[in-house]
Amino acid sequence: MGVPLYQAKAEFFKTLGHPARIRILELLCERDHAVHELLEQIEIEPSNLSQQLAVLRRTSMVVSHRRNGEVVYSISVPEVRDLLLAARKILSGLIAVQGELGHELTDTLTDTAPR
Repeated sequence: MGVPLYQAKAEFFKTLGHPARIRILELLCERDHAVHELLEQIEIEPSNLSQQLAVLRRTSMVVSHRRNGEVVYSISVPEVRDLLLAARKILSGLIAVQGELGHELTDTLTDTAPR
């Protein structure tokens, strides 16, 4: 029997659950990058970058190939860019709502403060 869709989705989001992996995907959405280029853009130890790339490779979100003696990574699923953009929109909306609630909470505290 196969894995339920909700479980597969949870595993998918777990894959995205590391800041370095998100940053790698953001960079690869812009263009293909050699490993040394990723290291220049992400403040991470080479061994940690290698681990994060391995996670993304195992899930087939990225692929690698050799170009002029360098290992170059690219996104294998173009919809990842859409997902990252959707996450940005969701976060922007949440921040806006939290900001509005923050003002409401501040106003409420001011209104009920002893004088």
